[in-house]
Amino acid sequence: MQISASATKSKRTISWTSSIVYFLISLVINSLGNVLTLVTSAKIHPSFLGSAYWTAAENNLGYAVLGDGKWVLFWAFFGLGMLITVLNSILVGKWSWSRVIGNAAFLGPFSLLINYFNGVVSNWLPEAHGIGMTLAYVLLNFVGVAFIAIAISIYQRVNIALHPADDLMQILRFKYCDGNASKAMWFSYIPPTIMAIIAIVITHQFNNFGLGTLFAFFFQGGITGIADKHVFTKLKHQALDVGEVK
Repeated sequence: MQISASATKSKRTISWTSSIVYFLISLVINSLGNVLTLVTSAKIHPSFLGSAYWTAAENNLGYAVLGDGKWVLFWAFFGLGMLITVLNSILVGKWSWSRVIGNAAFLGPFSLLINYFNGVVSNWLPEAHGIGMTLAYVLLNFVGVAFIAIAISIYQRVNIALHPADDLMQILRFKYCDGNASKAMWFSYIPPTIMAIIAIVITHQFNNFGLGTLFAFFFQGGITGIADKHVFTKLKHQALDVGEVK
């Protein structure tokens, strides 16, 4: 992707009203997708199925540092997300308050929706009994990963507020990976890997990493790339900072 060096950002081609609608849709899809991976994993066994890669790492480190509690997921997702915002600024090479505010604006409602959907979906889905229900939950877990990937595609293209992890992936994608979503996703998994290692050292447990995590690791970036072309096909990447582009 080429962007003129004379411009601070590439142009927006959609209205702010459309941008906000797309963003809200993606926020709900992403929150629900994350919760589907967490709940289906818990209903079978956290070490068998697992959840999306970032979700698993943040969840483990959150419980390792904060313990069990009603708001642990909110503070884990919000606090660790803001730490990644600092890394993003380093990679772009400048501190941008608009980026920080955008990340925080995403994390607030996202973390609250995670907390809300976690309670709702946990009550909806019974414990897994038998091979049929287990296979159904595996499929539902993979659907959750796909939801996350599709949501990432939508709000990365809208680009008004991003989860810091997806902001990281977008920076890597256009500045270091020539627009390749899969390659950028794999590089972006380095921070959550470090988080997971720290959690294991603290708790000596390895939860929420399993088949779903492997599925996310290998396919989430690719699904995001596919969604770029086939979900809301008229929506193009908006207002990319030149610092994000190689």
